[in-house]
Amino acid sequence: MPVLELADTTKLTGRPQELLSGFEKGMGFAPNVLKVMANSPAALEAFLSAREALSKGALDAQMIAAIGVTVAEIYSCEYLLAARVAMAAKAGMTEDEIKLARQQSSSDKKKDVGLSFVRNIVVRHADLPKDDIGELKAAGYTDGEIVELIANTSFNMMAYYLIQVAAPEIDFPKVATAFPV
Repeated sequence: MPVLELADTTKLTGRPQELLSGFEKGMGFAPNVLKVMANSPAALEAFLSAREALSKGALDAQMIAAIGVTVAEIYSCEYLLAARVAMAAKAGMTEDEIKLARQQSSSDKKKDVGLSFVRNIVVRHADLPKDDIGELKAAGYTDGEIVELIANTSFNMMAYYLIQVAAPEIDFPKVATAFPV
């Protein structure tokens, strides 16, 4: 049972309703975590606006999805993992790519270095070794892409914290966490 109530999303207006409708069209439904977030239209708008803005950045949809899967698995959060695995599949990631992302890894060298950086942000609370940035740049990341790695990681951390506090019922196909840190 959720700790925070699911808001009646039919009562949303303006930009929050527009953003939620866009999400629903893409995923086919409004997930419980967004219904909880809709208790604060300002928070919902901030969250979905950030998602929309980051989707237009330099990182491709599969890397953004891989970051979400990585963060969810690190936190061993079943709701977030179920949501991010569903979104990764929707972004065109294969089962093998998703499995690697769950292990903070990728067969693509640049993405592998990026996911290792994401892992370090989460696990080390952003207290990173100085050579992390050098490794990212050597792998081909620009300063802008590095900022987007951080922004996408933070975006998923926000979702995680809300899920942990609100405890919404999982409304995506369930995925058991398998690779806890």
